[in-house]
Amino acid sequence: MRRIFGIGLLVVLSTFGWAQNGAGRVVVLRCGNLFDGRGDALRKNVVIVIDGGKIDDVGTSVPSGAQVIDLSRETCMPGLMDTHTHILLNGDITAEDYDEQLLKESPQYRAIRATVNARRALEYGFTSIRDLETEGAGYADADMKKAINNGMIPGPRMEVATRALDVTGAYPLQGYAPNLPVPHGVQIVDGADNARQAVREQISYGADWIKVYSDRSYRVREDGVLDDIPTFTMDELRAIVDEAHRERHKVASHAMALNGVHNSVEAGVDSIEHGNYIADADLKMMAQHGIFYVPTIYVGEYVAQGRAAEGAPVWVKMIQIHEDTFRRAMKAGVKIAFGTDAGGFAWTVNPAKEFSSMVKFGMTPAQAIRAATSSAAELLGVQDSLGTVEAGKLADIVAVPGDPLSDISIMEKVDFVMKGGNVVKKP
Repeated sequence: MRRIFGIGLLVVLSTFGWAQNGAGRVVVLRCGNLFDGRGDALRKNVVIVIDGGKIDDVGTSVPSGAQVIDLSRETCMPGLMDTHTHILLNGDITAEDYDEQLLKESPQYRAIRATVNARRALEYGFTSIRDLETEGAGYADADMKKAINNGMIPGPRMEVATRALDVTGAYPLQGYAPNLPVPHGVQIVDGADNARQAVREQISYGADWIKVYSDRSYRVREDGVLDDIPTFTMDELRAIVDEAHRERHKVASHAMALNGVHNSVEAGVDSIEHGNYIADADLKMMAQHGIFYVPTIYVGEYVAQGRAAEGAPVWVKMIQIHEDTFRRAMKAGVKIAFGTDAGGFAWTVNPAKEFSSMVKFGMTPAQAIRAATSSAAELLGVQDSLGTVEAGKLADIVAVPGDPLSDISIMEKVDFVMKGGNVVKKP
């Protein structure tokens, strides 16, 4: 029985690509094209030499005795990074979708589904993700990260935000009888001292990032500005940022409109998430202080129809406002990183659709791919080890069957994935 189990386990590990040891013999990827994450052009007929899970050389020579993987019909590039995901969420196009997950699915069941989502993310080509809160599932993302790092389940490298923060009355679940206790998708805090305590608690349980929800209740004013109701007071928001930075952690702010963005920039957050409307003065401040913009375009288009059907047509109007903001952000020199809000739409939808959305809003294909590689690595603070294909960096490499600089939609067809020198997926 023990021998049969061992053989079965080897088959499973081989399926996931874990049986290939990154510390084993030298592996060579023979790439027809290479987008290295630094420039705008493809390099032709490149050989990537991998030893011990790291890139040893990028050139044209194949070392004697190396294992060669033929990707001569493919374009190789750094492993992709999605800096805004929710692996414990499975679509919330309507309020009922969200309520059902929090009220009818146990945390254990949600964690099991999340293991499937993590594997999907990796097979889509995302070798690193920043998972921006568990939506009512506590600290399960920290456990997911641990399980992946320990080799128990397949998935991308993770940075996690655990529970996220918001104030009383601002975040679902809402609308239930006052005498009926219901779960909420965030950790609710009121007051600067409570906010500091929550930051300390989340960090102590494994949060890499602190996430705040800085605004809600959106409306388009007559002058075309997307207005909102800010959630935290400035004292609360500054306390959160100060406490996180004191403990050498970063803060991501869900801020979609005028006041939420402005307050977040004033408080000194590290990234603005969504940012459908950002005033020019705040874009200037973001560029000056290196605050990243993670626009998550596709999810806005995806959920707009469902939200409109629920009586919130503002979400449709927000799409055009978002495009104008995105173009102004590029012109202002704001750093932009790739993020999708996957989980806000079902994980059966390939998050790489965001590439086409970014190009539609004004980026070149090369800029969009860099947003998901070198720029994303800078946001995550891993630029010394990931984000570009060059000697000394970890061998996180993906490939697509064609030229993504000519057709960005090819990014939805990743057919080779390597993480840390281990092949996860191949043509």
